[in-house]
Amino acid sequence: MNNPKTQTISVKNGDDIILETGRFAKQADGSVMLKQGNTMLLATVVSAREMRPGTTFFPLSVDYQEKFASSGKIPGGFKKREGRLSDYEVLTSRLIDRTIRPLFPDGYQYDTQVMISLLSADDEVLPDALAALATSAALAVSDIPFDGPISEVRVGRIDGEFIINPTRSQLEDSDIDMIVGATYDNVMMVEGEMKEISEEEMIQAIRFGHEEVKKHCEAQIELSKAVGSFENKREYTPEPIDEEFYNQVESAVKDRLLEIARSASDKDDRRTAFAKVHDDFVESLGEDADDDTISKATSYISKVKKSVIRNMMIDEGKRLDGRGFKEVRPIEVEAGVLPSPHGSALFTRGETQALATVTLGTKMDEKMIDNALEETYFDKFFLHYNFPAFSVGETRPNRGPGRREIGHGNLAYRSLKPVMPSQEECPYTIRIVSDILESNGSSSMATVCGGSLALMDAGVNIKRAVSGIAMGMVSREDGKHAILTDILGDEDHLGDMDFKVTGTEKGICACQMDIKIDGLSDDLLREALMQAKEGRAHILEKMNEVISEPREDYKASVPKMVKITIPGDTIGAVIGPGGKVIQELQTETNTTITIDEEDDMGIVAVSSTDREGLDKAIEKIKLITARPTVGEVYEATVKNIMPYGAFVEFLPKTEGLLHISEISWTRIENVEDVLSEGDKIKVELKEVDKKRGKYSLSRKNLIPKPETQED
Repeated sequence: MNNPKTQTISVKNGDDIILETGRFAKQADGSVMLKQGNTMLLATVVSAREMRPGTTFFPLSVDYQEKFASSGKIPGGFKKREGRLSDYEVLTSRLIDRTIRPLFPDGYQYDTQVMISLLSADDEVLPDALAALATSAALAVSDIPFDGPISEVRVGRIDGEFIINPTRSQLEDSDIDMIVGATYDNVMMVEGEMKEISEEEMIQAIRFGHEEVKKHCEAQIELSKAVGSFENKREYTPEPIDEEFYNQVESAVKDRLLEIARSASDKDDRRTAFAKVHDDFVESLGEDADDDTISKATSYISKVKKSVIRNMMIDEGKRLDGRGFKEVRPIEVEAGVLPSPHGSALFTRGETQALATVTLGTKMDEKMIDNALEETYFDKFFLHYNFPAFSVGETRPNRGPGRREIGHGNLAYRSLKPVMPSQEECPYTIRIVSDILESNGSSSMATVCGGSLALMDAGVNIKRAVSGIAMGMVSREDGKHAILTDILGDEDHLGDMDFKVTGTEKGICACQMDIKIDGLSDDLLREALMQAKEGRAHILEKMNEVISEPREDYKASVPKMVKITIPGDTIGAVIGPGGKVIQELQTETNTTITIDEEDDMGIVAVSSTDREGLDKAIEKIKLITARPTVGEVYEATVKNIMPYGAFVEFLPKTEGLLHISEISWTRIENVEDVLSEGDKIKVELKEVDKKRGKYSLSRKNLIPKPETQED
């Protein structure tokens, strides 16, 4: 029954990649099992044979999922089964979608579903860099029309040397973590984070990754030839252009659309005016026009509008809002706009506005990450991006963050992560929330700027401020093009590139690039990056005018946090049986106390908005964990009176003898004349008998010696 075909891709300094088809999931239109080391990914693709009536777009869905069994784990939760995709799975799905979507033929509007499952995991082989290769290979062995193949690779750099698909442990030492998606000829998608690298270094990393992608594409072509699918693709009939009707539409609306594009600089004014052109033309068709005719008119008006605006930009050097190609929209910056949050900022650029807040929490607020590949761990820095419908003047149900929100938030998170302080510099858990209040393009970049400002307002000691900008491009077959700084939403939709770049004054921190055309030369890429550098510098200057350094101190509402180190064998004493001691201590002092064990020591973090309670908790913990030290002075409690002295508790559950001769410089006949049980006194530890576990104390050493007293 099985007739598997395989293709091997040689890998430098690593396990070879094996692509196999014909053994798994044979009823799918295309399926491939990818194997590298112990990592195994099954990619399947199915595309409908008939198009749904009324479809006006390409209905493609891409889902990447990691099975918990792949690493010998059982999912948590009540149902104990894989459920909604995690953020990491959503981000991996987006990486694949963004690379393959532009390569399906124009007019191909058949429901298409891509599913990639991680079935076996390797501790060192990262599957997200392989998932797009598996997907493209599944498309290559299918009969689905696709202008690939493509692949994606991760590019790292360790000690100045570029490396393809670094292992998990290697990635920890890399100053670049970049995914490059491409066909054999052209780069299609780039996303990643960097530790403040230069524009030239980024170009080198992209080109290095593209060379490896070419090897992957060659292997897929050979695999598709082996199964007979290389030139055997299904036929489909895209809806033909009605040339006569298109010319009628163009003649009726072109001049009006151009006039609106030239004069309506406001987003709402343009939208209203463009809608009027559409409605007027539909009305001119008369009452006899059917739904198909109206739908066709809508499509043709959209095509004419796209052509008119793109030609206006290239021929007239004019953008929709009247700016020059390198001009950034007007910027307004406010820091500390909200009194109660620990940090806040309002960043407005043109018609895009982000309200960013920072909250500083304790270790108890860390974000728990539970996925299939790694042991459960906690993250002390995270960022959430919200895009409510009102930000674009629309109404829609609030269903929580979608894939777009997760992707934009991740880009902003990766942009700020390289400048975050170490655990020693800032012991807090840090949460940034960006609420988009208005949007007309580049809201993720506004999130980066607003987040950087809010961190400084909160007093978080970030290394440097971070700004971000979105670049666009329009190009024409005659070779003319225009690189656009700080693109509008319409320019993103109508253009050929969406290239987001973030960084500090020292270099680039993160990027996200999507290309809609074939070919992006090094010269064009360099031009876009250098223009982006100018834009980032301009935005940073505006930000620094308001706040250029972190506040000297945190707000009064921020929990005060103190860390102390205790001997490892005293951790149990602080926690107590069943947590009794630490729970009572937190309740009594109104604090939050956490303990981590590290190198046979206990790291105790005490936090509270009540400074008095915090100091009290620290004092009690020190008492519980203190080691008796000769020469130290202790607050002690008299426990028992004896003829020869008194036994006093000078540390929790630790008693010593205060001999009658050590109570006072003057002679004492009866101890009861000076001390009573329950008295609080100060004593000094004079001597420790380690063999017998006995402690000798003195009170008189802490009392001034009378001048008449002889030695």
